[in-house]
Amino acid sequence: MKPSSTIVNNTLTVTLIFLLLSIGIPNLNARASTPTPAPEVPQQTQPDVCDSSRSIQVSGVAVVNVTPDRTLIKLGVQSNGRSAKEAQSRNSATIRQVVRALKSLGIEEKDIATDWYIIEPLYEDYDSLRIKGYRIYNIIEITMRDVSRANDAIVAAFQAGANQVVDVQFYTSELRKYRDQARELAMKAATEKAEALSSAAGAGVGCVLTINENTYSNFYYGGWRWYGYNSNPNLWTQNVVQNAAPTGGESPTQEDGPLSAGQISIRAEVNASFGLK
Repeated sequence: MKPSSTIVNNTLTVTLIFLLLSIGIPNLNARASTPTPAPEVPQQTQPDVCDSSRSIQVSGVAVVNVTPDRTLIKLGVQSNGRSAKEAQSRNSATIRQVVRALKSLGIEEKDIATDWYIIEPLYEDYDSLRIKGYRIYNIIEITMRDVSRANDAIVAAFQAGANQVVDVQFYTSELRKYRDQARELAMKAATEKAEALSSAAGAGVGCVLTINENTYSNFYYGGWRWYGYNSNPNLWTQNVVQNAAPTGGESPTQEDGPLSAGQISIRAEVNASFGLK
């Protein structure tokens, strides 16, 4: 009896496996025959074509007025002597006294440097070749990080023996920051001007074709160009003028002395052309 029951069990097992395979294989074939959907490709929008055949050219100017936080002072010590050695000895002694006086105000040695040094012979008269002595011009450059003490530095230096004020300049240590602001404002002014002019002509402003910056106009002080000629500020402040807040609170004051920091003007000017639509 045991062999016959074993045969029956094996037969039932084979039959069950056959039925399972008959049911599963069509489903596998159906899955294999179903195509996998392709991923959707995003449609790229074609950019508007910039029409350069119709264009408008404009300029934009911006000025950012900034309270200076640095002063550059150039002081001279002129010394005479019957010999070059004597003139140099006198000049060196005076320079040491001046530097010592400046350091007593808290000015660091790294902010005091020789800017110009020259020694020349002194003749009896214009046509003479006879040398009667020598003269030394020694100019030192002082960077003041406290603008309010610029007058004190000059007074202390003169009391120590300096005898020339060659130059005094006020500037900002954040020139790049304010120059970038001025450039942005200048470009904004140019864009607004282009929109206004094109609208008056019944057209619209399209893309930007060209941008050029006039780099000669980056820095002004008191309305004067540093390149040697006067410029009427009313001619170039017609677009944008912005007053930047002083760094670190109130503006430095110069109560006693001839120096007044005021404000420096950082200017940007751009020329731009736009396509019309």
